[in-house]
Amino acid sequence: MEAARPPRVRLLGADVDLITPAEMLARVEGFVAAGHTAVVANHNAHSLSLCRREPNLRAFFDQADLIEIDSVPMIAWGRLLGMPVGPEHRCTYLDWRDDFWRLAAGRRWRVYFLGGAPGVADMACARLRARWPGVDLRGRHGYFDTASGSAENETVLAEIRAFDPDVILVGMGMPLQEDWILANRPSLSRGVLFSVGGAFDYEAGVQAVAPRWMGRLGLEWLFRLASQPRRLAHRYLIEPWSLAPAALDDLRTAAGRRATKRLEPHAA
Repeated sequence: MEAARPPRVRLLGADVDLITPAEMLARVEGFVAAGHTAVVANHNAHSLSLCRREPNLRAFFDQADLIEIDSVPMIAWGRLLGMPVGPEHRCTYLDWRDDFWRLAAGRRWRVYFLGGAPGVADMACARLRARWPGVDLRGRHGYFDTASGSAENETVLAEIRAFDPDVILVGMGMPLQEDWILANRPSLSRGVLFSVGGAFDYEAGVQAVAPRWMGRLGLEWLFRLASQPRRLAHRYLIEPWSLAPAALDDLRTAAGRRATKRLEPHAA
C-alpha cells in the first residue's frame, strides 16, 4: 500500500511536495510494490531557472509523481511566505542516500545506474556492492546517443528492461537527465526513476562531498563553487536573479492571502 500523498504547494513558480526523506522513501516503497513506473524529481534554484526557458523540463516536472525540495534557500523563502515548510522537508541525495541503500538492501531491490563518465558508474557500483551486498546493482555511463529511437538509446532501454530494475537512478546533469526520463519513461513497464545529478561521482569517490553541516545550513553551494568555480559561477551567482519575477509573484500571492484572512472574521 502506498503512503498518503504529501501536500503540494506553489513556490517560486513551481509545484513542490512538502515531504521528508523518510516519507519519500515510504512512497518509493509503495511505487515499487505497485509495479509501475514513477518519477521522483527535485527542485532547486538551478532547476527553477531552467524551467523558465526549457519547455521539456517543465513537462518533466508536470508528470513527476513526487517533487522534492533540494534547496535550503527555497525552504527559507517558503517559511518567510508563511508556508508550512521546514528544514525537515529538505530532500537531497547526499542526505538520504544511506537510508535509501539500507532500504534497497533490506528489500533486495535491483537498482540500475545510468549516467556519469565512462567508468564512473562501474566504480560507484563496485563501492556500493561492497557496502550494501543485498542490492543487485548494474549500470552504464551516460555518454551515448540519447536521442529517441537511436540505436544506442534502444540498446540502453533493452538492457534496462532485461534487468527489470525496481529503481533507476539517472545522473546525466540537468536538464539532460530529465529530458531522458521524460522521453523514455513510456518505454519502461516498471521502475522508480530518480534524477540524481552527480550522485555517481560522489559514490565513485571522484568528486568531494561537502560536509553535511554545510548542507543543513544551506552552504553546500559555496563548497561546490569553491571546488569548481569556472563551471558553477554562473549557476550560483547569476541564475538566482532570474527568479526575481517569481519571488514577486509569491509576495503578491502571500499578501492576498493575508488580506483575505483579515477580512474573514468581518465577513462572518
